[in-house]
Amino acid sequence: MTDFQPRPGQSVEGYDVTARRGTDYYAVFADIPAADREAWERAEAYIDEVGTRMLEAWDTAEYPLDLAMRMGQLDLFNDGIAHPALTHLSPLAAGLVNMEISRGDGSLGTVLAVQGGLALRTLALFGSDEQQARWLVPVARGEVPASFALTEPDHGSDSVSLETVARRDPATGEWIIDGAKKWIGNGASGGITFVWARVEADDEYHGAVRCFLVEQDAPGYVGTVIQGKASLRGIHQAHIVLDGVRVPSDAVLPGTRSFKDASTVLYSTRSGVAWSALGHATACYEAALAYSQQRIQFGKPLAKFQMVQERLANMLEELTAMQLYCRWMADLEERGELRPTQASLAKYHNTRAARRIASTARDMLGGNGILLENGVMQHMADIEAIHTYEGTESVQALLIGRDITGMSAFA
Repeated sequence: MTDFQPRPGQSVEGYDVTARRGTDYYAVFADIPAADREAWERAEAYIDEVGTRMLEAWDTAEYPLDLAMRMGQLDLFNDGIAHPALTHLSPLAAGLVNMEISRGDGSLGTVLAVQGGLALRTLALFGSDEQQARWLVPVARGEVPASFALTEPDHGSDSVSLETVARRDPATGEWIIDGAKKWIGNGASGGITFVWARVEADDEYHGAVRCFLVEQDAPGYVGTVIQGKASLRGIHQAHIVLDGVRVPSDAVLPGTRSFKDASTVLYSTRSGVAWSALGHATACYEAALAYSQQRIQFGKPLAKFQMVQERLANMLEELTAMQLYCRWMADLEERGELRPTQASLAKYHNTRAARRIASTARDMLGGNGILLENGVMQHMADIEAIHTYEGTESVQALLIGRDITGMSAFA
């Protein structure tokens, strides 16, 4: 066991610029409103509460669903979604919560993204009054695990080409769903799944992509936990097979009429990936900084070596840029001015920068860098997963490229 602590103590009362100057060098978050700060502190207290068990869960590849769903009890799943039944978080508050949760544990950051950013948002934006009355609050409170099933075994970045099909039973009016989905967080957790499928119907929606609310105990729904992951080991992600799954005629979310509706959800959560990357990078930088100040080599702290100081400065340069991206992105979103490709650029920049910071931090910790107790290796592995979230690096580059050139390179 090493004696250094990767998460230095922080002030609970207000924002202590002196205490945070090693991380928030430009005081990017020094002037946030009290309500946003309160949400941030709630997330911080939650991480302090569950951190030890989540470290063990990551090591053993177990999913402590009770800890994950506790975020709902603390009103942390809302992810900036505007709905009368939900406590509203501003884009900045939602981002800070995402950052703090990911700073503590990447698996929990993914739970937040799935339960809140994807599933809850889908229901709030597109669900019927009846669907929302039954499910919205239970999902927000973490009483029912929820998942968002878009990605398929053969369709990731090209998810618009999905092959899962929903067709009507002319005798009963029920929908019958056949297909498969992969990498679905909470997809085998005993709750509900929002399944995106191509519709075969004798109306104007024939061939369109729509979303269906499927309870996971429905006959024909089989969710198998994906084994052998080297990343995000503290959350179960599922390979789902839908074999003649029957759902009622009103299981379709009426607000979903085309693939553009799925894209609306993904665009909204893309900014969350940028915030999550910032959380991971912050944890890695803090670990490297603390280690350099406490580790004695050749008779002096590592922090006194020129090479170490240069590396810390380089990491801080990238971390500060990540913070500025996120803060300005939140301001744009608050004003209703954030464009999808702006969120893409933040995600593109921040996951790439987080990978570089994690790599440098791992190197600075030497042999101790591979120990889970020091945090860096776990964050380094988890960053590899979020790097591909909501569209890979290449897809983001093409989205941005199309926007700035006016020409598409997708086809």
